Amino acid sequence: MNFGQFFSILRARWMVAAFVFGLTIVTTLVVSLLLPKSYTAVASVVLDVKPDPLSAVMYQGAANPSFMATQVDVIRSDRVARRVVQNLKLTENPQIRDQWTTETRGQGDIVQWLSDSFQKNMEVVPSRESNVIMISYKAPEPRFAAGLANAFVQAYLQTALDLRVEPARQYATFFEERVKEAGGRLESAQAKMSAFQKEKGIVATDERLDIENARLSELSSQLVGLQALASDSTSRQAQVAGSAEGMQEVLQNSVISNIKSDLSRSEARLQELSARLGDKHPQVLESKASITEMRARMDAEVKRVTGGVGVTSAINRQRVAELRNALDAQRDKVLRMKEVRDEGAVLVRDVESAQRAYDQILARQSQTSLESQATQSNISILTQASPPLEPSSPKILLNTLLAVFVGGLLAMGLALVLELLDRRVRSVEDVTSSLGLPVLGVLPKQGSKSRFGKHAALSMRQRLLTGNGGAAAKGA
Repeated sequence: MNFGQFFSILRARWMVAAFVFGLTIVTTLVVSLLLPKSYTAVASVVLDVKPDPLSAVMYQGAANPSFMATQVDVIRSDRVARRVVQNLKLTENPQIRDQWTTETRGQGDIVQWLSDSFQKNMEVVPSRESNVIMISYKAPEPRFAAGLANAFVQAYLQTALDLRVEPARQYATFFEERVKEAGGRLESAQAKMSAFQKEKGIVATDERLDIENARLSELSSQLVGLQALASDSTSRQAQVAGSAEGMQEVLQNSVISNIKSDLSRSEARLQELSARLGDKHPQVLESKASITEMRARMDAEVKRVTGGVGVTSAINRQRVAELRNALDAQRDKVLRMKEVRDEGAVLVRDVESAQRAYDQILARQSQTSLESQATQSNISILTQASPPLEPSSPKILLNTLLAVFVGGLLAMGLALVLELLDRRVRSVEDVTSSLGLPVLGVLPKQGSKSRFGKHAALSMRQRLLTGNGGAAAKGA
């Protein structure tokens, strides 16, 4: 079917199409005028994403679409609707109770019944590019619609605050118990450390250990020096056993030097006397006796000097032994102090760990305690609903435009259906499509001025010349 055939069908059945078109428009207008008017009041809230002054952290997910969807679900929840009923004290209204009794025969909960009826007329629309949520309510009266929209906003603010404060209160109670437990552990650790310090008679610091380590180092240095002296004394004592006269102490002794000088002069004089007087002369014998006495005196003095070296060596060896014993005792003392220090360090770490845990839990408990006492949330009223001046429904102009569109579709559809039920030949194209044969000529309609005009004759001639077979069709 082409446009020409479609136009011919509409022209043939224009009365039916016009009737359906007009009936649709008139019916829509009548229904729109008879429908009760409804008024829609709109309020809006904004979700703030600034840092929380209590916890000093950003509301996580505030800019996330899931967060906005969650807030929309909260507004649509039964908890918010029931709070609206409670805030407005609608259950105390006798008329509402009578209506509830009539509709439900007194069965069920009146608060839930009112909540369900309010939720049916309430609509929540979140903004796509901002943190604003629109809350609208539709009612037959404009003041009632505005009042319910504002009531839903207030109930939402209260519910959001409760959802924030209630977990904080639970956490505050939890952290109060944890603070008591952490305080008990801290006191126990401090008591253990105090008992340990009292038992050992020290404070668990490194000051005394540093002093003892310094003393140990000093003793070690003294031992090294004394060992060197003892080794030198032992060497000189060995030299006494071999050649005592070559020792430095003997050589540097003034008494022995004087005796040696006297002995040298006496020996020289003895040689002179022996050569001049002979060995038996009394002076020679006296000189020999004097030399023997000098030698005895020198040997005695040498023994005395070398004897001091032996005493010094013995004293040095004794001092080395005593200093080694003192060093070993000091080393044992330092080791014991290190063990005590390690035990004290463990106790100190326990106290410090308990103190840190106690401070952290106490800080968290203080924070949750402040959050549980909060009276503000991150949601604020952007605009309050006011009674609308114009009804939101029915929309007569929009309904009329829709009626024109729908009526036109129905009119054209009905004309096409009637044509399919009663198919007629209305044009040359209908004949060609139905028979599948070319048209040789077209007879003019009755009442035309020229039955065989020039134009008709030429048309027929052309069709006869170009046609392969023919059939004539009568005009409708």
